[in-house]
Amino acid sequence: MNIRLRWWTFAIVCLALFMAMLDNLVVVTALPSIRRALGANVSDLEWTVNAYTLAFATLMMTGAALGDRFGRKRVFLIGVALFTSGSALAALSDTATHLLVARAVQGLGAAFLTPLSLTILTRVFPAEQRAAAIGLWSGVSGLGLAIGPLVGGAVINGFPWNAIFWINVPVGVMVVVLGWLRLEESWGDRAPLDLPGLALAVLGLLGLTYGLIRGNALGWGSAAIVGSLSAGFLLVVAFVVRERMASAPMLNLNLFRARGFSAANASGFLMSAGMFGSIFFLTLYVQQVLGASPLEAGIRTMPWTGSIMLVAPVAGILAGRIGPRPLVVVGMLAQGSALLWIAAISTVTTPYNALLLPFILGGVGMGLTFAPLSESVMAAVATNRQGQASGASNATRELGGVFGVAVLGAVFQHIAVTPASFIQGFHAAAFAGAAIVLVGAVIAVLLPGVRREQAAEGELLTEEAVA
Repeated sequence: MNIRLRWWTFAIVCLALFMAMLDNLVVVTALPSIRRALGANVSDLEWTVNAYTLAFATLMMTGAALGDRFGRKRVFLIGVALFTSGSALAALSDTATHLLVARAVQGLGAAFLTPLSLTILTRVFPAEQRAAAIGLWSGVSGLGLAIGPLVGGAVINGFPWNAIFWINVPVGVMVVVLGWLRLEESWGDRAPLDLPGLALAVLGLLGLTYGLIRGNALGWGSAAIVGSLSAGFLLVVAFVVRERMASAPMLNLNLFRARGFSAANASGFLMSAGMFGSIFFLTLYVQQVLGASPLEAGIRTMPWTGSIMLVAPVAGILAGRIGPRPLVVVGMLAQGSALLWIAAISTVTTPYNALLLPFILGGVGMGLTFAPLSESVMAAVATNRQGQASGASNATRELGGVFGVAVLGAVFQHIAVTPASFIQGFHAAAFAGAAIVLVGAVIAVLLPGVRREQAAEGELLTEEAVA
């Protein structure tokens, strides 16, 4: 393939990915300002994050399936257009409810563009360059996470809160134009869309997440919460049954027969749950307890998020040589250790210098994990299933973030019943996050250790699991 076209493709898909990743954390830094401007409560703030990530997570498999059937370039650009429109709607919001709807539209757009960015990228790079390309792709994702708090803080420091959404609009328009001109079209198996499976997945995950977020407010024994959690669980079970019986499932469950695919998804889910749930409360701690402004909070968390950007490309290259297992295990252990360290030393008077080293340790750990997990997923499946695999992998990680914010939020609200008990609630949430991540480290031991193991899995899946 033309080298120039290859790097045009890399630039376009990574710019779109950067925009989507930026919005994961740019909003977190602005939460106190949004609360004051719109009169939002803690539950509203959680839904400001979760409205995006829930739509993002539950619809990514659908986005990947639509791309396989109707064209990956076409659906990718539709996703960018939806994300850009959602950003404009969010900027125009005057109530918390309007903002939540706009964030859901953003999440829908991100659900289409994110998995297809990896599929399109994997297709244009040869196998010997793929691990390095995925590492750079992960580095761009890390860059979005890294400067998200900083951009949010800088914008909030000098402009109204809705400016954090306006900045997406010109970038999104540019991506659509360049993508239309420079990207090549491609297709997957072009199987029919599994609409019943989509409905079961969306409704089931919505029920579970709503129950977790509102449990403290409404009471865990209330009819609303018990009903929501029960219905969500039953619908997810029904989704699994449906996918096993469907002739053209939205998610082919045989993909999980590959050890690398299953272990990577499980570890990715737990990493996102523990880390992104913890980062949500870490940002509140830096601002509300340590007294940092939004801009200061963004700068102070840069050692954490910036380390991701620097380490992820290197981890991608190493994963292609030594396999993902050692990198992911070390990375997950580093993340868990960082959270335990922060929980042990955080008080109302903790100096920032004391937090610097655990911030860096957590960022290095996340950087070591992102690219090797993606490489493990893509190497473990046949080429014609990479779109579906990308959708499932990205969805799993985003679902981890949704459940992490919900579960750690429930832990925090159960303990931090008064402003004076914020620190106790923060400690409990950080310890819970560390425990989740460390379980993920144990599961990561099952990942392939060298490339030949991954190749063997890919051959098995090609011959048997997708039959």
